[in-house]
Amino acid sequence: MVDYLVANGSTDDALDFNILWKLLQGLLIPTWPEGRTTIAGVAIGDAWPLDVLATDRNKKVLPIQPFHKLTQWLAYSLTSAIQRLLNKDWLNLDGLTGLPEYRNGGLFVDMGVLVLKPEILATGLKASGKNLPQYDATGDVIVEWRAMTVVLLGMIADMVNEKLTQKLGKDTRPLTLAQILEAGTWKAGRELAAKLRPDDNACSPILMFSDGTLF
Repeated sequence: MVDYLVANGSTDDALDFNILWKLLQGLLIPTWPEGRTTIAGVAIGDAWPLDVLATDRNKKVLPIQPFHKLTQWLAYSLTSAIQRLLNKDWLNLDGLTGLPEYRNGGLFVDMGVLVLKPEILATGLKASGKNLPQYDATGDVIVEWRAMTVVLLGMIADMVNEKLTQKLGKDTRPLTLAQILEAGTWKAGRELAAKLRPDDNACSPILMFSDGTLF
């Protein structure tokens, strides 16, 4: 893989993340179980229909919200390791987003930033039979929760770097989104879940019916 990256679209000082992304998607999407979202009969991986996107003003765009969380997680790890080993920067790394998984998403629910509508909460509680709501992993509730998590993670990254610049000066090197995820939101989400739900194995505030390929 590294040889391929070096031979395709790299410079003396940098590698092209777009090449790595196309490589990972090409290798990993075929491993997804059957019955997932497709376009023109081609499976597209961790991307799901979302009703709120299907509006009259949005007719030119398919009402599908892409995430590719596991692939992005792998990409974050690979880009960091390859950068250290080859001493090269990455081009187009800003194509990565925040990771829409239960620790990051749970943080926003536990802090009251995202709140389920009363009727949706009631449906989820009835489905779970517990004190936490539960929904299908590919249904609108979870897909919208994940989408909002991506949006809010981007906002947090901007806010954190703005505060750092105000405190340390304009020459301060901004934190990467990967750094903010690893040492900030994911860690905070995990610790807050442990504090609020110690008897439930520090689980997410929203549960999912899932086959284990999404979390």
